[in-house]
Amino acid sequence: MIYLDTSVLASLYWAEALSDMAEELVLTETELGISQLVEVEFVSALSRRVRMREISQDDAGGIVERFQIDLVSGFYTRIAVESVHYDLARDWISRFETPLRTLDALHLAVASQNNIRLVTADQGLAASAQALGVEILLLE
Repeated sequence: MIYLDTSVLASLYWAEALSDMAEELVLTETELGISQLVEVEFVSALSRRVRMREISQDDAGGIVERFQIDLVSGFYTRIAVESVHYDLARDWISRFETPLRTLDALHLAVASQNNIRLVTADQGLAASAQALGVEILLLE
């Protein structure tokens, strides 16, 4: 299993520079994990695109519908964010060694505690993951 962060998930639903790489990855992996945190961030990113007038509200609604269908069909394995993840994220941030942000720390904690590789397109997150010894795949 791999854990997709929001940057990778988004590129599966709308055209971005890394869309082809993300689609190829999805075809080669047997199990794709996401958390409810990723789900919320995904819709938030889509909402931002609507506000910026990069996409219409109707198109955004269609993307959310496709995403919901994928969730219900079991295309993704949902991974719960639990207290242990918040504790680990807090501990990592309190080291003051990385520029790790709150939600990124939670993504890393979910991946780390479940012994799965986090896939991201975020270079800063990837650098923090390496510094903390979390297995990561950076799409670039």
